[in-house]
Amino acid sequence: MKVLVSAYACEPGVGSEPGVGWNWARQISRFHEVWVITRANNRQPIEMALAKDPMPGVHWVYLDLPRWARFWKRGQRGVHLYYYLWQLGAYFVARRLHREVVFDLCHHVTFVNYWMPSFLAMLPVPFVWGPVGGAESAPRSFWRSFSLRGKVYEVVRDLARSLGQLDPCVRLTARRAAFAFATSQETERRLNALGCKTVSVFSEAGLQAEEVSRPARIPLRQASSFRLLTLGRLLHWKGVEFGLRAFARFKSRLPEAEYCIIGDGPERKRLMRVAEELSVAGSVTFLGAMPRWQVMEKLRDCDVLVHPSLHDSGGWVCLEAMAAGLPVVCLDLGGPALQVTEETGIKVPAIAPEQAERDLADAIYKLARDLELRARLGVAARKRVEEHFNWDRKGLFMAKLYHSLANAKDGLTAETRSLA
Repeated sequence: MKVLVSAYACEPGVGSEPGVGWNWARQISRFHEVWVITRANNRQPIEMALAKDPMPGVHWVYLDLPRWARFWKRGQRGVHLYYYLWQLGAYFVARRLHREVVFDLCHHVTFVNYWMPSFLAMLPVPFVWGPVGGAESAPRSFWRSFSLRGKVYEVVRDLARSLGQLDPCVRLTARRAAFAFATSQETERRLNALGCKTVSVFSEAGLQAEEVSRPARIPLRQASSFRLLTLGRLLHWKGVEFGLRAFARFKSRLPEAEYCIIGDGPERKRLMRVAEELSVAGSVTFLGAMPRWQVMEKLRDCDVLVHPSLHDSGGWVCLEAMAAGLPVVCLDLGGPALQVTEETGIKVPAIAPEQAERDLADAIYKLARDLELRARLGVAARKRVEEHFNWDRKGLFMAKLYHSLANAKDGLTAETRSLA
């Protein structure tokens, strides 16, 4: 088949959205000939990766808007407006390509965002949307613990989503999608409300086979102290403050415990002050941002991943920790709640800040005092990543979906519907 992919974010060797775009391009090209429309600033890292590991079945189409349009993209402030305009430009490129190539199917993979349109839906071929996310929200009871910056962010985010859902182009995207994937149950409900005919929950996050097997080759640490790890950008909605407060409660029961925090962001100074106020600063290490390969090694030097994020669509760090054989303690919210099961970690209800802090501390203490439980959860975590979040398996699943859609001349076949 000839498949057209829209991947605004697409970069090899990284996680998050760029990793999603890159890995879908690789996986789809295992079975089909692929044309990928992506941003021109992704060209250098893509060509460097292709020089080492060619992907002969992929045609790269680089697109950036004129200089006057790039004015709107200043850091993260104007990225969504620029992205919207870029999607319009991508449609005209896609329409021209379709006249030359005649695609069998098109697929929007990044951004992983349900409340902005993909104009590829307007092409006269089956359209696959996603996985997309973004409907996940921080419970309102947690807002009072946010900084002013955090509260403003949440208000603007809610407003942007509400306006996006009213956009007729978003509704057109939803109605024309032959199949839509949601990263969480919250987004699944939104997609159904927007008019999607067939929706299935399917995580956008995954790991390559090497990323699953490599951590197991790194020796586990042998130490008497118990070490926790939190990994991610230091933003208010990542919930690191709740991790710190839970650690302070836990440390009163296990004084020799340690807490490592990898990542950087605008909340770092405030979080360091919180650690001082809680009298745990001597046991908390802020390691800053690290290269991905170094993070994977650091995972094996810790005992448990604490991931108290309030509205993650994906939660790549949970998968990376699980691949390293670490049990995960997280809030029962968003993408991490689908990745982590009772067999691989502990999910804590997110009802109120004080309750979450207390339950996180209890969950950590339960794991700290039971080495056998940690080992059992770690083995199950590695198995779950291999079976459900391995990119090769995800690629095979999508190939089956494409085949079913291409053969659904008069609506979806029973095989296609069974995937939802």
